[in-house]
Amino acid sequence: MKFDKILLSHGSGGRLSQDLIQDIFLKDFGNEILDELNDSAVLDFSVPSVPSVPSGPSCLSCSRLSFTTDAYVVSPIFFPGGDIGRLSVCGTVNDLSMMGAKPLYLSVSFIIEEGLGIEELKAISRSIKEAADEAGVKIVCGDTKVVGKGMADRVFITTSGVGLIPDGIDISPRRICPGDSVIISGSIGDHGIAILSQREGLGFSSSLVSDAAPLNHLVASMLDEVGNDIHALRDPTRGGLATTLNEFAGRSNLSIKIYEDRIPVQDNVRAVCELLGFDPLYIANEGKLVAIVRNEVKDRVLALMRKHPLGINSAIIGEVVEKPEGLVCLITRIGGIRVVDMIAGEQLPRIC
Repeated sequence: MKFDKILLSHGSGGRLSQDLIQDIFLKDFGNEILDELNDSAVLDFSVPSVPSVPSGPSCLSCSRLSFTTDAYVVSPIFFPGGDIGRLSVCGTVNDLSMMGAKPLYLSVSFIIEEGLGIEELKAISRSIKEAADEAGVKIVCGDTKVVGKGMADRVFITTSGVGLIPDGIDISPRRICPGDSVIISGSIGDHGIAILSQREGLGFSSSLVSDAAPLNHLVASMLDEVGNDIHALRDPTRGGLATTLNEFAGRSNLSIKIYEDRIPVQDNVRAVCELLGFDPLYIANEGKLVAIVRNEVKDRVLALMRKHPLGINSAIIGEVVEKPEGLVCLITRIGGIRVVDMIAGEQLPRIC
């Protein structure tokens, strides 16, 4: 570590976050499951290194579980298109889904600052229920703690989730191959810019809303269509599309080439980014996914995604190539080449 104190940028999801994970947490916690650094852990109960699951209900007939946990500290807690409650459910459901799992159960833990309005807490609770119903998951356990005024920022939520991975499904950046196609399920940057607009009171168009949504049903339909021809999935949250693609390139030791004119960005999001000097490639999303698929099935996958309400603006934005290893390259609108590196700090803190 080059720093002797934690900076806000260490929570960005970018290079400083990676350094924090590599230099501290992996040194203490590293093992063959955690070292994969996926959105969710894959627990394979058919191998000796994982404790066996007792025989029981048919829901445990699959040998692999996906398990994830996440914390939400978004500011403000209410924003156009959602709130911290909806965000917490969607984020956890999506992390499970990106491993090809069917999300089933969630836990929810609240850290509440003294002074939070009861009606606000009720609204957040309702949002959690509505998002869970939308995703088809159950809240089965949780915890509540209250801290003194000034010791938190109104409310923080931590969620964990488990889901079943169907037999034969293997979604992992390790499976990315040269020639694979890169597909995004819709416009990028919607969530981060909606949060920024609300937080700073910028008064931009009311059409700036978060894209927070559970993606499990979309993923399930994709897997039903082409199965393991989907090599990798990821929801580009903190650090945006650029960070996700850099993670894919690094894990596969391949290069990803994307095309600027193919990447969907809403006009109002693009306008805000240009006005404030932000790059939409690095802005967080909460209802989009990136799929790396075998080239031969890209058109089938794209057509299927466009039939789903959360994928109507899906687009093929690039492909995987062999060189330069570990890099993401953007072909600009004028035909130039730009290396899209992993961002070091944070453009927009506290967006999830």
